[in-house]
Amino acid sequence: MKKISYYCLPVILACSLLCFGKSAVAPVWKMGIALYSFHLFPLETALAKTDSAGCRDVQGFAWQPVAKYAKNLDALSPEEIKGTRKLLDAKGIKMTSLFVGNADDPKAWEQRFLLAKALGGSIITCEPAKDQWHTIDSVAGRHQMKVAIHEHKKGESIYWHPDSVLAAIKGHRNIGACADLGHWARSGLDVVDCLKKLQGHILEIHLKDINAAGEDVNVGEGIIDYPAVVKELKRQGFNGRIYVEYEHDFENNVQGVKKELNDFNKIK
Repeated sequence: MKKISYYCLPVILACSLLCFGKSAVAPVWKMGIALYSFHLFPLETALAKTDSAGCRDVQGFAWQPVAKYAKNLDALSPEEIKGTRKLLDAKGIKMTSLFVGNADDPKAWEQRFLLAKALGGSIITCEPAKDQWHTIDSVAGRHQMKVAIHEHKKGESIYWHPDSVLAAIKGHRNIGACADLGHWARSGLDVVDCLKKLQGHILEIHLKDINAAGEDVNVGEGIIDYPAVVKELKRQGFNGRIYVEYEHDFENNVQGVKKELNDFNKIK
């Protein structure tokens, strides 16, 4: 009997893996920091804070100042962009996404894509006008990049509801969604339902939580049902990046950011 049990063990293990597949193994989420969490500070300080939080992946934003050049990111010359990339490389930090807001014409969109790409990004996050959808889809395809449309609060953007993002995605293979969980909740939407609507189109997530008054609180301490969020992301097989966007205690929030980076992986 001992020999039979010994030789059957590999078969039993193999069958277990086939039966349970991915559900038997908890996913390890790709976590990062949205540098807007540190928007009161220049990029150099924001990167130092990112380093202190133990993170190596960030989403930048185009209007953050770079102290070395006394300019915002989107005003840098090509040589200054190279110098800024060196700042990132020296810290071992990757700027995988760049929030650029909007642009007025194809030339301006081209510049935003080039900036993101030069800094190491593969995604630009934005809230484009409807008449820019074809333009950004085309420019993204040319640069082999993606566009994540950011969902904002109702009344502040046309992209407060998943349906508006789906309208932009239709017929545009390079456009997807940046799912801002906190803004969905502020807009009175069910966060899990929103995730379901955008299944297959979510490129990245802004991780935050709010209380009943709409104020930012630590993830898991507010009104968003995070166990249900995690369950839905697992069901979808989501493998994009999840950026902590910590929008309170701006002067001293590194420990809060670090806690959310660590705690999200523990939510069952």
